[in-house]
Amino acid sequence: MSDGIRTDTAPRPVGAYPHARRVGNMLFLSGVGPRDPVTNAIPGNVYNGDGTLAAYDIAAQCRQVFANVRAVLEAAGARWEDLVDVTVFLTDLARDFAAYNKVYAECFTSAQPCRTTLGITALPTPIAIELKCIAALPPDC
Repeated sequence: MSDGIRTDTAPRPVGAYPHARRVGNMLFLSGVGPRDPVTNAIPGNVYNGDGTLAAYDIAAQCRQVFANVRAVLEAAGARWEDLVDVTVFLTDLARDFAAYNKVYAECFTSAQPCRTTLGITALPTPIAIELKCIAALPPDC
């Protein structure tokens, strides 16, 4: 009924779930964060000597999370333009919305899926943004 998608070109999931699942011509991506797929580092994060997060760069995290979404889409045979719905979770909506919205507008020019942006208190790792996406795959995919 559905096919799980896993790829080495996106960061490993932080739990027991696939990067995406295909059901018919619909592709549902699991939450995608901004970790680097090779190093597992979070771009723009700065840590104190004790390992606690001191600062982060939301623009750097946005660019990486969008690259990670592209990697999952490509692994499933989909394209950026196939996205139909994007839910964005920001841990500091008041601080980060303007910068995130600017990078989002740079990345979504011709393809503009529906979008919901939510402010939340935390994510499971020290990231400031996570995306949940749905794509409609072309019939020949």
